[in-house]
Amino acid sequence: MPSSSSNRNSLPFEPKKNKKVVKKTTNTPANKSETKSTKNYQRNKNNTSFKEIPEVISQRMIRRMAIFSGLPTGLGIFSFFAFYFLVKQEWFKIPNTAVLLVTMGLFGLGVLGLSYGILSTSWDEERVGTRWGWSDFTLNFGRMTSAWKNARQESINK
Repeated sequence: MPSSSSNRNSLPFEPKKNKKVVKKTTNTPANKSETKSTKNYQRNKNNTSFKEIPEVISQRMIRRMAIFSGLPTGLGIFSFFAFYFLVKQEWFKIPNTAVLLVTMGLFGLGVLGLSYGILSTSWDEERVGTRWGWSDFTLNFGRMTSAWKNARQESINK
């Protein structure tokens, strides 16, 4: 994993910020199309609304994912050791399936917490959002499903 500070805080799907464009000097038709696409890339680079997630929103998403995913996952790990301790001390007779279902349920909540952490984050840079983020979740989930419907309609219309 790279140790540079610029890559440490970025998400995997964000474009690299220090990318340099190398121009070729030959004038073949293939290279002319490459320079046109390079100019389009540089022109669209200034419009970052669809290219990258702003740092403020990215940090908010990471905090929410850590809370909504980290707590259930941590409880899943803790419950496994707690069940082991209870069985070892012979205080309760706990079936293996109960241990399995509880830990798998908590790990499943952790996985769902990742998605909820992203979708419950306010995607507006100036607005932090609420503590639980339910209104932002419904707004962002609605945006996501409408984007899926539009993409499906475009693929059908082709």
